[in-house]
Amino acid sequence: MEVYSNENEQVDALKSFFAQNGKALVVGVIIGVGALAGWRYWATHQEGSHQEASTAYQQVSTALDTSKPETLDAAAKFASENSNTYGALASLDLAKRYVDGNQLDKAVAQLQSGLKDTKDANLQAVLNLRLARIQLQQKQPDEVLKTLDAVKGDGWTAIVADVRGEALLSKGDTKGARDAWSKGIASDASPALKEMLQMKMNNLPG
Repeated sequence: MEVYSNENEQVDALKSFFAQNGKALVVGVIIGVGALAGWRYWATHQEGSHQEASTAYQQVSTALDTSKPETLDAAAKFASENSNTYGALASLDLAKRYVDGNQLDKAVAQLQSGLKDTKDANLQAVLNLRLARIQLQQKQPDEVLKTLDAVKGDGWTAIVADVRGEALLSKGDTKGARDAWSKGIASDASPALKEMLQMKMNNLPG
């Protein structure tokens, strides 16, 4: 997997992928399950459903406005009715708006719901990282560490190390924070991210 400097780049890449490769995904599922009989009907139906979900997601996502509660309600309704990747993406978008409005508990609930809606490992990683950052804001370092353990893939090493170091530092574990950030610096991360981690290490006492 390409190494991303932050979760936002990965979210944009995922949205683009699902928008452009929906038909290919449908065909892949057909081949995977060996659905030979009636595949023409099934493929047509699934492609139509995929397109409908994609269009509906774009509409609720574009309309999201923290100053307009009805748009948040519409996104929440869409997320609850779509137990798929688009539902998870809607939960991710909605969680950001809740964070902006300092409604952290609602943001946590949306991210946890989104995790149940998708099997995509990269999107799960993004959801877990966002969840860990909110838990850090809520001063729940032990929960942060548990959440980070669920993030898989070498491409996320530096970002996980960043949040892990912050959580450990908040627990008073300076050595643990230093070790976490050192691991991030040693990973195949972007120069900007490595520089940020190095600055954090330089600011550690002792």
